[in-house]
Amino acid sequence: MSLSAKRAVIVDDNESIRMVLRAIVRQAGLQVVGEARDGNSALEVIERCNPDLVCLDVLMPGRDGIEVLGELKRRRPHVRVLMITGKADRETVETMIREGASGIVVKPFNAARVIETIRRAFGLAN
Repeated sequence: MSLSAKRAVIVDDNESIRMVLRAIVRQAGLQVVGEARDGNSALEVIERCNPDLVCLDVLMPGRDGIEVLGELKRRRPHVRVLMITGKADRETVETMIREGASGIVVKPFNAARVIETIRRAFGLAN
């Protein structure tokens, strides 16, 4: 299976991080079809763009990423969600897993780690 037909949405309140993630996700072979800068607009963008993968920041204004994750997985259980976070304490990680995260990328991250996590989320070995 190739990732080239897969579509991604990036959600992060930091424009620089969105820009870096956009480049990394494209490098992994996915098509970036939408972006959002907060939890409130994230679900609208996801509904409109119908992605296979969402890169979702945890700490954002409005609704946080964990809230968005729970709602997203109820609406679209098949969508893979990579949580992007600087907050990797045990409780937060357990909550993300329980809510259905496909992978967790801890900031600061590098391209290789993000691509590896994307591939793992789709069941692809490196």
